[in-house]
Amino acid sequence: MNFNSQQLLYLALTIGAIAVVYMTVRDVLKKRPAAPANSGNDGQSAGNVNPAILPLQLQAYERMALYVDRITPQSLIGRIYQPGLTAVDMQIAMVQSIKSEFEHNITQQIYISSMAWEAVKTLKEQTISVINQVAVQLPPDAPAMELNKQILEVFLQAGESPAELTAQIINAEAKRLMR
Repeated sequence: MNFNSQQLLYLALTIGAIAVVYMTVRDVLKKRPAAPANSGNDGQSAGNVNPAILPLQLQAYERMALYVDRITPQSLIGRIYQPGLTAVDMQIAMVQSIKSEFEHNITQQIYISSMAWEAVKTLKEQTISVINQVAVQLPPDAPAMELNKQILEVFLQAGESPAELTAQIINAEAKRLMR
């Protein structure tokens, strides 16, 4: 596989991730507060939220916004990269970081909508997938900097960031709770 076909593969993966997140954003924005009061966590407005639960819900959205920011390639690379690491070491460290932070925040799904949770899960899975797809194309002894460079290129070529779209979903829902 030559470099141009690799780029097309990465671009296709990223565009697919963006499409999934875009459809989720579109659905969230269409579902404005017209849901019945007993519809559970999804679609609740601040008027029918238990006042004791509202701070927990807002905190959950804050934590998910932070998680989304921390799993962007730029953030991962900035926190994890150390000179001398191989691409394999960097790949393992980035994937472990994403999974560890996800597990740390897994209980937040209780307080956020299922749509927001699915967007976060999709972002996590797509980010891991891109990291693994790029890493598998490199020789095992390649320097971590080469992996970092190629991962950033994939996300730059994609245009709109899946993390930004996921953050928009989270922000829209948190703002809806605060009304």
